Amino acid sequence: MGGSAHAALGTADREHERPASARPAPAGRPLAAVAVAFTLAQLQLVRPGMGLGWDETVYVSQVSRHAPAAFFSAPRARGVSLLVAPVAAWSSSTALLRTYLAVLSGLALFLALRAWRGLFPVRVLALAGGLFASLWVTLFYGPQAMPNLWVAVAALTAVACFLRLGADRADRAGRADRAALWGLAGSALLMAWMRPVDAVWASLPLLAVGLRRGHRRALLVLTAGLAAGAVQWVAEAYTRYGGLARRLADGAAIQGGLDWHLAFADQLRGLGGRTLCRPCAGALPHPLLTFWWFALPPLAVLAVVLAVRARRPAATALPLACAATAAFPYLFLLDYAAPRFLLPAYALLAVPVADALTRLAAARRPVPRPVLAVLVCAGLAVYLLVQAAMVLRVAGTTTAARRSWARTAAELHRHGVRPPCLVTGHEAIPVGFAAGCASAATTGPNANTTVAGILRTARRIPVATLVPAGAAPPGPLVRIALLTACPASPSLRTRSLYPDRFSKSL
Repeated sequence: MGGSAHAALGTADREHERPASARPAPAGRPLAAVAVAFTLAQLQLVRPGMGLGWDETVYVSQVSRHAPAAFFSAPRARGVSLLVAPVAAWSSSTALLRTYLAVLSGLALFLALRAWRGLFPVRVLALAGGLFASLWVTLFYGPQAMPNLWVAVAALTAVACFLRLGADRADRAGRADRAALWGLAGSALLMAWMRPVDAVWASLPLLAVGLRRGHRRALLVLTAGLAAGAVQWVAEAYTRYGGLARRLADGAAIQGGLDWHLAFADQLRGLGGRTLCRPCAGALPHPLLTFWWFALPPLAVLAVVLAVRARRPAATALPLACAATAAFPYLFLLDYAAPRFLLPAYALLAVPVADALTRLAAARRPVPRPVLAVLVCAGLAVYLLVQAAMVLRVAGTTTAARRSWARTAAELHRHGVRPPCLVTGHEAIPVGFAAGCASAATTGPNANTTVAGILRTARRIPVATLVPAGAAPPGPLVRIALLTACPASPSLRTRSLYPDRFSKSL
């Protein structure tokens, strides 16, 4: 791999631009422009005022003073909580948190693209960044407190740094790329910090190449970074979840079990605007919304063919291999889907696909070059229009849904359920956080208490149990909890609390 990576570096420089050492400083400006556009697009299309989602609430509550920490289930890792701590630890402003994450994700994208300089021309990297950053899933999750985008940019950086270290090994002078060493260590740590299991899947080709080719330095740095990022998660497995094997088993159970399941159709349904497809049924979205998804495999194959002809297969094949392993569990082992699950794969595909598109537009045979260029540009224009429309649609519906949680929290306050307090039942985690209350569940993946425990709590502080509008209250729990919740508030004694309305069924 080392020789191939070195060949990749030399070929890219000779064919497209001057060597990195001779390149002027402004060469990085296109990458910075993509990163800035990515940040501004997030703030304009998603809007900082969008409330926190269910998973975001769990992560943010671990460091926020606004409400007690929500139950932290086995599959989750603490990386997002630490990422948002500089803002969430002292401010409850969602707009401020969104702005902070939008700026941070733009910076992360710039650093990830910059790590590839010298391996591919800057114009290819700028196109790659634009393709990935304009994807509606990327835009939607960029300003959110969720881990998948951070795994994506970290994986993209890790592959580039690994390739650079391979090129250094092939260099007869044996010069070490210190930036690549630190970049590989830091990106591996970030991946494992955010999602340890996903980090292993995305790193499998790097580990395999490192073992086979004898890249001891790169292999040592990669494994050290992964271990450092996962050490807290592993330690917590023994202190809170009964051991590492038990935590992995519990995490798999919460995800419905890991078994052979072709989830391609599920992922396609998610691309139609469903942020979580579980259960995943219904019609597939219009082909106009998913044509780019079907274009990825042939473009990846074309990228490999072109890379082999250019005598630089490693720089193309390695990110494609990492994309395949990162996507594997979500395409073959889960019986549900969420578009964000494949963000690491999309990020790793972006550079080879952008290189293939660039070379395709510049080709002269058998189709005239101007015709190819027009076709490529037309395809990109349709892609951008579709992604912009999708992110506006998803952000709009999501914002409206999350406002209902805020309205429910306001109703809780109006009826005397104020901190310190406890919320249980339907959507208790996001509603409880919005109200400044603790949340609890007696069943399901977030079960952390019992009915008896809730009733004991109700003798000390206000307690409310939420049920979906129109559903029957869970008898004894709602009746007793609400009767004892606020002795000073007689109105609560005859009311069963619903998310958006009240019923006098008791």
